[in-house]
Amino acid sequence: MMRKIANEELGRPSAEEFARMEKMPVVVVLDNIRSLNNVGSFFRTADAFGVARIVLCGITARPPHREIHKTALGAEETVPWEACERITDALAKLRREGCRILAVEQVTESTMLDRFTPDPGVRYALVFGNEVFGVSEEALPFCDGALEIPQVGTKHSLNVAVSGGVVLWNFFCDSRKRALTLAAGNQQ
Repeated sequence: MMRKIANEELGRPSAEEFARMEKMPVVVVLDNIRSLNNVGSFFRTADAFGVARIVLCGITARPPHREIHKTALGAEETVPWEACERITDALAKLRREGCRILAVEQVTESTMLDRFTPDPGVRYALVFGNEVFGVSEEALPFCDGALEIPQVGTKHSLNVAVSGGVVLWNFFCDSRKRALTLAAGNQQ
């Protein structure tokens, strides 16, 4: 018979263990996110999938904040983050760090997420934009490409935090497949 798993059975790492864990080679960049609940959701999703860090740009709120904590549930204390007033400064820094920068946006020449496979050994910076205006025009020239989530509905729009979950899940699945393939190869 199916039963819910108790929190103690989930094998969750402590904050200290999480800090020492290898992270996915992904940096999330939030470009003028106005909703503190969306910011908190990004922290919680980043914690769940082991994102390397979050960069908060423009008007995006910074922890500590009660409204961020309400949805992050403490993930704002486990996921490394930094703030940068100007998105262009943040993206220039990420480029110097060797990141491939991808906007998550509906633009010409975007790649549909279901047709995208992250390249092994590449560190990615994923830019998520404002709830109304999307990724800012000034950010686009700094991007190496764009990912678009395929949709069939009439809105052709998802909440930015939902988009973050979808895209990060895709990267997480690819990362896990690579790790399992590598582990299987090492056992032979």
